[in-house]
Amino acid sequence: MSDPRIETKEIQTFEASLRGDLIRPGDQRYEQVRSVWNGMIDKRPALIARCVGVDDVIASVRFARDHDLLVAVRGGGHNVAGTATNDGGLVIDLSLMKGIQVDPEARTARAEGGARWGEMDQATQAFGLATQGGAVSDTGIAGFTLGGGFGWLRSKYGLACDNLLSAEMVTADGRLIKANGTENADLFWGIRGGGGNFGIVTAFEYRLHPVGPEVMFAFVFYPGEITAHVLRSYRDYLATAPDEVGSLAFLGVVPQDPAFPRESRGRHFAALGALYAGPVKEGKRVLQPLRGFGEPIVDLSQPTSYVEAQRVFDEDYPSGELRYYWKSLNLDALSDEAIDRVVTYAREQPSPLSTTDIWPIRGAVSRIGEAESAFSGRSAPFMLNLEANWVNPADDWANIGWVRESLARMSGFSDGSTYFNFAGLLEEGEDAIRTTFAAKYERLVALKKKYDPTNLFRLNHNIKPGT
Repeated sequence: MSDPRIETKEIQTFEASLRGDLIRPGDQRYEQVRSVWNGMIDKRPALIARCVGVDDVIASVRFARDHDLLVAVRGGGHNVAGTATNDGGLVIDLSLMKGIQVDPEARTARAEGGARWGEMDQATQAFGLATQGGAVSDTGIAGFTLGGGFGWLRSKYGLACDNLLSAEMVTADGRLIKANGTENADLFWGIRGGGGNFGIVTAFEYRLHPVGPEVMFAFVFYPGEITAHVLRSYRDYLATAPDEVGSLAFLGVVPQDPAFPRESRGRHFAALGALYAGPVKEGKRVLQPLRGFGEPIVDLSQPTSYVEAQRVFDEDYPSGELRYYWKSLNLDALSDEAIDRVVTYAREQPSPLSTTDIWPIRGAVSRIGEAESAFSGRSAPFMLNLEANWVNPADDWANIGWVRESLARMSGFSDGSTYFNFAGLLEEGEDAIRTTFAAKYERLVALKKKYDPTNLFRLNHNIKPGT
């Protein structure tokens, strides 16, 4: 499959300009390279440019622009919405660009756009440092950071985008520029929450913090019968918890796993995960209340390495094996009524692999001014995310429908804003973008018009340039 508008010679010239590979349908590696993490996404791009350096990215952008090709940008390829690929267009693939340099004295790290959080954590933990990263180590740093970036360190150190010091970017006109607090500051404001709308970030520079190498990690599973009590107790605990506590509540079905008692398998659970970003001894004391909200099914809490804590969910999210549809809603509060509804909807999940997640938004995240970056959602105390995870394509609409209907019934507890890294298939389009960015929307439109006036980069939570 190739675009009939492009002559073979032009494609050959483009291929010769690349230091990396240009993959086409029929090539031996095409089926492997075109696949992304979400097994529900099955698209066939005409060309995949596997970039090994910034020069390849620039050449790819110019080729796409000159031939009016649909462009998808792939970093780690882990995005749930599947926007890292397309049908019939060009995929600009940065997954081979994984260079990471750590400056332990300055407490900074520079990482190329194809790096993943597991690789970042390994590099930074060699010096006892870390930045706010994903809770699944296979997640790519790029889309995660550009969309905001929730993880275990957020309450102490802010979101991933809050720890971004600078970015190197290829713009829609094929230029390499830098964006930070003083250079292209308007763009720097926009990429922190505005996603991949304004260009391709080829390198990120992050602020690092002393974390680990050992941390206290609480991981407790309670019987589903006491879910409402657990969530109320958890909410009340958070009211006085220190910023060092980064946590998550999630509801689901106990897996067929020997780590769990046989009699509990297949039954509903309410689980709490929490990492203490400080001394282990203090972490044991501070996290202890999370382990006493009832008689647990199993308590897996223990001191562990920060690297291992970052991998705790990895096995639950295999690449290419499951179908994923995740969608979120920012909640105005976690009231008793909201909790009761969440419990009801969680029990209706069609797939035993799915979860209902509650992310507290507190501490450093909520103290950063709403106007300081494009990211929106700091004033909401909780983010509700429904993760539908299943195997059989025949079950697609049952699982997607469960997520959509449940969140629609929770709309009375929200202003309608969402977290765009968990935004389903971006099916609401501009309505969701306007609602979430609110007063920032027009500023983002102006920024888009300045840096990408033809909307070359539109496979994202797309902000259309003003006419």
